[in-house]
Amino acid sequence: MSVEKYLKKGNRTKHIALLDPDEQNPNEAGNIARDIELGGSDAIMVGGSLGGDSKLIENTVNQIKKKSNLPVILFPHDHTGLTSNADAVFYMSLLNSRNPMYISGFQARGAPLVNKFDIEVMPMAYLIVEPGGTVGYVGDAKLIPRDKPEVAVAYSLGGQYMGMDFVYLEAGSGSKEPVKEEMVASVDKYIDSNTSLIVGGGIKTPEKVSSLSKAGANIIVTGTILETFDDIENTISKITDVLK
Repeated sequence: MSVEKYLKKGNRTKHIALLDPDEQNPNEAGNIARDIELGGSDAIMVGGSLGGDSKLIENTVNQIKKKSNLPVILFPHDHTGLTSNADAVFYMSLLNSRNPMYISGFQARGAPLVNKFDIEVMPMAYLIVEPGGTVGYVGDAKLIPRDKPEVAVAYSLGGQYMGMDFVYLEAGSGSKEPVKEEMVASVDKYIDSNTSLIVGGGIKTPEKVSSLSKAGANIIVTGTILETFDDIENTISKITDVLK
């Protein structure tokens, strides 16, 4: 089964844990991945906001796959975040960036590598919502206002009409304010059932995970929370339990 079909299988909201290779060495990432799987997560994303060291990312993915059976999905800042040993890549376009490199430039640079590596491609419309965090700054995003769900709907439909299979509403890693449920519900109302809605950034509690799931999120991503708690298995379990 492809990773995309796996993520879209069934009606339950899925959980993906995000690991940034810059935050831990590859061996530590492998140990964290083991705990993530034991906690009940559905997949692991690997990437960060500040670019990539392809060798570090490759080693990180290797260690994750040694210690976990979860699908490993690349979440690249640009073409330097691509490696051949992952299961899939979110091939994303930052649609609300002011910089065309993040809309199509880095995608063009990375396309020959993706073709060479022959890994599964999952097209994504990546949308940065206020406050945006580091990724909003680095990606030179014209942030979608938190209280303007209609703007998020317009971009999301645009991504869908351009053939993207996923829409990702991102408030920024470690953000104090996650995307509002009202925005999630509005986007969910308008995009079709073949387009999966991902929500991430600033999601710190099982209660928030539950409310975003009920609002219409098909996939919820947490990352910074893994850096906050020592008992990662238990932390992930509390999140995934509310999604069962």
